[in-house]
This record gives sequence, C-alpha cells and structure tokens, in this order.
Amino acid sequence: MTAGEGVRGLFAPGSIAMVGATDKSGWSVATFANLRRHGFPGPVYLVNPRTEVVHGERAYRSLSDLPERVDLVYVMVPTPVVLDVLKEGARLGIRHYVVLTAGFGETGAEGRKREEELTALCRANNLTVLGPNGNGYINTSDGRARSEAGITPYGLPIPPPLLRGSVGVVLQSGALASSVLAFSQARGIGLSLLTSMGNEAVVSVTDVIDHLVDDPATRVIALFLESIRRPEEFARVARRALAAGKPIVALKIGRSGLASRTAQAHTGALVGDDAVIDAAFRQLGVIRVRSLEDLIITAGLLASSGPLPGPRLGVVTPSGGASEIIADRAEDEGLALPAFAEETVARLTEIMPDFGRPANPLDVTGYVVVDRTLLSRALRIVAEDPGIDVVMLLSDLPRGEPPDPEPVFRLYEKSTRIIEESPRPVVIVGNVLTDVGSFARTIQERTGYPHVVGGIEHGMSAIGAAVRWSAVRERAAVRPRATTPPPVMRGERTGVWAEHRASALLAEAGVPVVPSELAPDEETAVAAAERFGYPVVLKAAAEGLGHKSDVGGVRLGLGSADDVRRAHREILAAVGATGLGTLVQPQREGGVELLAGVVRDPAWGLVLAVGLGGVWVEVLKDSVLRLLPVDAAEVRRALGELRGAKLLTGARGTEPADLDALAEVITRVADLAGALGDDLESLEINPLLVRGSHIEALDALVTWRT
Repeated sequence: MTAGEGVRGLFAPGSIAMVGATDKSGWSVATFANLRRHGFPGPVYLVNPRTEVVHGERAYRSLSDLPERVDLVYVMVPTPVVLDVLKEGARLGIRHYVVLTAGFGETGAEGRKREEELTALCRANNLTVLGPNGNGYINTSDGRARSEAGITPYGLPIPPPLLRGSVGVVLQSGALASSVLAFSQARGIGLSLLTSMGNEAVVSVTDVIDHLVDDPATRVIALFLESIRRPEEFARVARRALAAGKPIVALKIGRSGLASRTAQAHTGALVGDDAVIDAAFRQLGVIRVRSLEDLIITAGLLASSGPLPGPRLGVVTPSGGASEIIADRAEDEGLALPAFAEETVARLTEIMPDFGRPANPLDVTGYVVVDRTLLSRALRIVAEDPGIDVVMLLSDLPRGEPPDPEPVFRLYEKSTRIIEESPRPVVIVGNVLTDVGSFARTIQERTGYPHVVGGIEHGMSAIGAAVRWSAVRERAAVRPRATTPPPVMRGERTGVWAEHRASALLAEAGVPVVPSELAPDEETAVAAAERFGYPVVLKAAAEGLGHKSDVGGVRLGLGSADDVRRAHREILAAVGATGLGTLVQPQREGGVELLAGVVRDPAWGLVLAVGLGGVWVEVLKDSVLRLLPVDAAEVRRALGELRGAKLLTGARGTEPADLDALAEVITRVADLAGALGDDLESLEINPLLVRGSHIEALDALVTWRT
C-alpha cells in the first residue's frame, strides 16, 4: 500500500469501528451522532470490553470479535492502551486509524517516546494513522454518500445541514476545526474535506495536500499551520497544486522576530523565520492570509471563480461611500481601477439618472430602489469594457423572505443570466460580513446565483489574492532555467574568507567586481594606489574577519601616498596578527548602494536577500527575499518590491539603473551560491554599486559552515 493509497483509504472507509466507545464520553457521543446524523452509509461497530450496550446499540469486546474486518478504526481508549489497539488491528489486517487520544508528543519526553513507538509500529505494519491528539475528519465528497450525507468520524458535534463543496481544509488545530466549519457553513461555502491533523505522527499535512491535489471534488486547499515540519516536502506538494491549478490558501501563525542565521553576514539580520516563509509562499503560489475569516473567504472565492485574468477591476455598486472604500482597498491590494472606455461611458450615461456619474468605481446611486434592473444593466455594460479584467459587483443577498418571493426569484434569475453571459469574470461582494440566511440560500439553489463574498474588506483581500495567485500560476508554466555548474574552488571551504578571495570567486562567476590589489606592505599599497589613481580605499585583508569597519579596518577617501602609508599602518595595528596586509581599491562615488546576499535558512535552504545596502542595511531593513533558485525575471520583480525602488528608476533626477542588467548580475550571485553546495553558509555583496548600466561589487564576504 503506497502513502497515497493509504490516505485515500483513510478518508473513504466503507465500515468503521469506534474503539473505546462509551456513553460517558462526549467525544464518543458526538462521533457516533455525527456518523448517524450525516448518513454514513456503512456499518458502525462499537467496541467496549466492559459493557454490552453503548449509545443504544450492541457493543463488542474487541476488534477481533467484530463480524467483519473494518476499513477504519476510530481510537478513543486511554493513552497506555492505544498501541495495543493498533497491534490488534494490524494482526487483523486493518490498515486505517484515527487516534483521538492525547498524551503523546505534545506532552513532553515521555509522550514523545510513546509517539516514537507508535510511529515505528505503523511503519513496520504499513498502517495509516491520523493523529494522535486529533479530532478526526469530515469528508463530504465520497461518491457513495448521498447529496446531504458524509463520512464524519469527527469528535465534536457537526450541526446539519452539512454543505458539500470544493474547499478542502487541513488544520493543525483541533480546537479551531469546529469554528472553521461553522463559519464556512454560515457563509455558504461547502467543504470537500475538513481534517484535524493532531500530532502528524504518521499522516502529515503534506500527505493530505497530496491527496487533495488528486481529489476531483476539491478545487481549493485551505491550511491552518502552526509549523511547517517538512519544508522540502511542502514545497513539492505546493508546486503540484500550482501545476494542477488548485490554489492553496494558508494561515500560518507563529510569526517571530528577526533571527540572524550567521553572525558574519549583514544578510543574516534580514532573514527571519516569518520573512522566509513569506518568500517561500510567494514563490510557491501559496496565498498567505492573516485571519481565519480571510482563510475561508479567500478559499470560497477561488472555489467559485477560479483564476482571475488580471488586476484591472471594474466596480459596480449602488453606494458612493462603498466606492470610496473599494478605491482605497484596491490600492492596498495592487488592483487597478482604470477609467472606462468612451463607449462604456456613453452607454452608462444613457441608463443612469442625471445626478449619476459614469466613472470607475461606478456608483449607480440609490435609484436602484426605483429601478430594480439598473444594477444588472450597468453590470452588463461594464463587463463589456475592453479595459477591464474582472468585474466586482457590490450586492447583498436578501436577509429576509418577502410575502411574495416570486418577483425576487425572477430578478435574480435575470442577474444570473447576465453574469453567466459576461465576457469577464464577475465577483459578487456583500457590503459587510454576515451569515447567508435560509432565504438567500434558497435563491441561490433555485436560480443558480453565484457565491457572494462576505464583506468589502475581506472581499477586496480575496480578489487581490486571487489575482496574484493567477499571475504566479501563469509564470510557473515557464520552463526552468539550466543550473550553473560548480565553480573551480581554490582554498579550503572553512571559516570566513578574506575579501580578496571572495571577490575572486565572484569575478570567476561573471560578477563585476571593483579592481583591487592585495598589499602586504606600505610601498606595495602606495604603488597600487598610484596605478588606480587617487582617491583610494584601504581595507583590512584578514582571514576570518567579517565586519571590517567594526574593528577600524576601513579607510576611505585617501588622496595621497602619505595618507595610504598612514592608513596601512593603522589598519594592520587594528587587526593584529591575523592581517595579511591591506586591500587597495579605487574609490567609487555616486549611484545607489544595494546589498545582494544569500544565506542558508536551516529549514528552507538558501535564501536571496536584496535590499538597500551600505552601512544602513540593518537600520533601514528595506529588503526582499527569494528562495533559490531564481531567474532574472524573479529578481526584477523583487527589486520592484523594495520601498526604495524609486531610487533605481531615476527619482529626483538621478540616473536610472539598468534594471535588466542589475537583475542579471544578482541572478549570477544567486546561481553561484547555489552551485557552491551544502558547505556554504552565506555569500554577500555589500555594497553593490549601481549607477546607470555600471554595476560593481565593492565588497564581498563568503562564510562557510565549517
């Protein structure tokens, strides 16, 4: 049995045994009630060695006493007995288990040892176990279940009706599972699967994502993550989901402060755990959200709309105030509100009242109370504007049923036809976040009216996320670049290399580096300075020295031979016996100084940081991160995300940088870092001088892991 087969079997049992079933446990009562109330189609056997009747039905003494071998065992016995249940089941050939019981890895050293024994038992016997310390799961997508039925071995009450849908939810939290379920049901967002992972002793989050990528009933995957235990595996399944066109929406908690990866490189001060996760998610096409509401609402929008073709939003509302809120939020989300085409303006002018203004966002005014068709007619016109990618319609579903609902049904039937015939995707957003009531659901069921996103705030976040995900998906279709062969190495891969060795390595990889000459004595330094021309810079050349300026190892603006001699003596005195001499370089002026560095994250591997450089790098902290490998197009996008990006495009009359050339140089740095292999801890250029098309590394640092 492969891992995929094991997970599929776990979520689609034909028969279930509840071991430890008892009327004294709320978990047992709720689980049995869920299976019965939501129409699990197969037999449910209750196992309790101390009583003959549980939940009003016959109880069996053990798994061995059951009349058949079941497909799934739901384990609720005390912690010390869990392994005995799994051993008995394994002897009987039962492969799938949900372990509700706690007291394992989450409780300390003794619990971790117990969990290790459980994991070893499962591996030896090819058992698939969800948990321990998890609530179980809710599967609405099994083909054998009735339209309102599901497979619900889940330990907390599930109120009916159970909405079938296309959002698969995976949570590293048992306590929040029921809240997520209740909220999705209240918003009319049906789920294909909801699972509480527990300790992930056997079945992991990535195993379930793998399953959902292959599940035809699931269109969107929603994750609540406390940790990412296997980053490489997570990246693999995220890429699978992106290639399959299934968005992953994730709420990752546990944001931490910046954590330095290495004491030597400035880059390490920019690479924090949460910042790396942000970068990883962005590149993998994982949509990161900041609340449970956004998790479900964004997943619900993507399940109903699919990819959105671009950021140009055409807005149709009946409210001027809402239009202003939408305009502000569109800017936050990077969405454009382009002016309507002349033909669109002319057509809107014909149908709108004289006091209306045909602009984007379009406020059709309160005249919709008089003319109930005005909103839908305006929608049809805006949807045909050639400069629009997506139409947002602000419209709430009715909250109460009128005495005669038939006119309402007819109105929504017409609106549904207009939306279905629209040449652009139409996203419907309500004004505020409220529950979708029973009459509203009846309207949608009877007329086919689309899903309504809850509230302007969450709706704009969801639209922005959907547009960004769609762009990442398009870029993912581009074939990967060829990898760079490892460079020829000179010298041991240990400690911190002196700058002249690091610069030589960069130059060999095609990175432009400022000319420099190693000077063991004063006269050699003076001769080098005169060849370069004054003014010059002198730096300490010493193995193991990271921040040269911190120890007085840098002198700038040296304009004469005497200045060079004096600086040489002072630098050697500052660094002591470790000094190899000084490094002489011509001084560069003007331009913009950047940092371009790569540092190894212990979980995700090599991370590229690009930011405003020089001595201010750790103060300004204006940087962006990317996981390696990257291409020049990705680096160019990263440069555009800097808060100081305008410094590179000619702000205040400065010379604009050649961004394509700059992106190519930084890509070479990233390629070199990747080619250096597992021994590399960090590789940094700070500063990287950019002045028009002139790009030059003025300082370099290489740190090895040993």
